Amino acid sequence: MPTLQRLAFLGLAWISFGVGVVGAFLPLLPTTCFMLLAVWAASKGSPRFAAWIREHPRFGPAITAWEAERAIPRHAKRLAAAMLAVSMLVLALTVSMLWLKLALIAGLSLVTAWVLSRPEPISAR
Repeated sequence: MPTLQRLAFLGLAWISFGVGVVGAFLPLLPTTCFMLLAVWAASKGSPRFAAWIREHPRFGPAITAWEAERAIPRHAKRLAAAMLAVSMLVLALTVSMLWLKLALIAGLSLVTAWVLSRPEPISAR
């Protein structure tokens, strides 16, 4: 892989990892999706960095559960559903165009249903 491409993947990995870390402390910013992006990009730019993320005590278990089983831990499902519900409420109160409001809430409802339908990791059962 060309050096410039590898550096671009590594840069994306570090940025995604940084945003994911911030998301661990800010309730409305997701963590896991940015960590998944970080692992994917790091796998292409720095396999050692990808392995470090997978082995991280805080972020690693959710990443490996998703990669191995496409599973989401129960606490993450609950938090995601709660944040999506808050987002739907904010949309209901702030968006003035009815068709847009309904479309966005319907989309978020589908995302919520999808998240809740994912299995829990085998280790958590």
